[in-house]
Amino acid sequence: MGTFTLERKRKIVIHISVWITFIIFNILQGVLNRGTVEFHSLLVLSFNIFIFYFNYGILVPKLLLKEKTFFYVISVIGLAFLVFAISHYSMTEPPRMQHEFGDAGQGNMPPPPDNGPRFFFFLPVIIHLAFIMAGTAIKVYEAWIRNERNRKEIESQKAKTELHYLKNQLNPHFLFNSLNSIYSLTSKKSNDAPEAVITLSELMRYMLFQADQEFVLLKDEVEYIQNYLRLQRLRIANNENVKLNIRGELNQQKIRPLLLISFIENAFKYGTDFKGNTLVKIEIEIVQNELQFKCENIVGRKKKANETFGIGLKNTKEQLNLLYPNKYSLKIEDDSDYFSVFLKLKLN
Repeated sequence: MGTFTLERKRKIVIHISVWITFIIFNILQGVLNRGTVEFHSLLVLSFNIFIFYFNYGILVPKLLLKEKTFFYVISVIGLAFLVFAISHYSMTEPPRMQHEFGDAGQGNMPPPPDNGPRFFFFLPVIIHLAFIMAGTAIKVYEAWIRNERNRKEIESQKAKTELHYLKNQLNPHFLFNSLNSIYSLTSKKSNDAPEAVITLSELMRYMLFQADQEFVLLKDEVEYIQNYLRLQRLRIANNENVKLNIRGELNQQKIRPLLLISFIENAFKYGTDFKGNTLVKIEIEIVQNELQFKCENIVGRKKKANETFGIGLKNTKEQLNLLYPNKYSLKIEDDSDYFSVFLKLKLN
């Protein structure tokens, strides 16, 4: 991309358009009020344009924005004195040698000096200083906008880096759990082992080719969850207690990939009691572009004293904060019999 980006070209066009409009306005004002265009007015306007860009292009970026406030103030004061001198000179009319018209006896006499009060004496000075302050305000505002854009870009890159780190942690965690399920089947010499391998390959295909996308279709994410449940059912004796209910239209909705699976993994991790009974209930519902997710399991295994929700749940909560700030609500209930997760997520 060249030096003159689209944004910079747009800024130049705006500046030129504003000044052309301002010059035309002054010319029309002179023609309508005095019937002519005074060279003096155009000269003052040119000087205003000069001091605007001198302050806008040099003083503000070289001094004020580099925190050299003292030197900037001194420079502006010096420029103000220059403005005052030029304004005072521009308001002083040169003495006339003679009048073309008048009384014969006074034809060669200069007009008496005007000792009356000079109204609006400071008006030109104020106008010049207004141009200086306008240049300062515009340049400071542009710098603030640029800094905000850079800050948001840095935050975005930081969020992407953190998210990539979280996913890299989550994927081996998921693979480890899935391989444990297949190992359980093969150790029992189950006929379901080949189906488990095929299902795992579908899960891995999704993780390799779709999970890196920014968004995926919700129906694809739900299909991924269904494959995971299919894999878990193969190793569970009472798999009729593993239930998934889906309500609402999924086809047009999108979601960040692999966002829900950790809640489900956690349910299977703790949802089998000492008798081998498993109870996991999952509900997914779409209500007016809002995903309502509920996952409930029995507490079959007590957590250790120093054990938290686990790496999967911790990472998912961090991903929600990064990807859906202020767009979700998460409620977790943990008692002696049941562990429940309630998630509401704005999809659009």
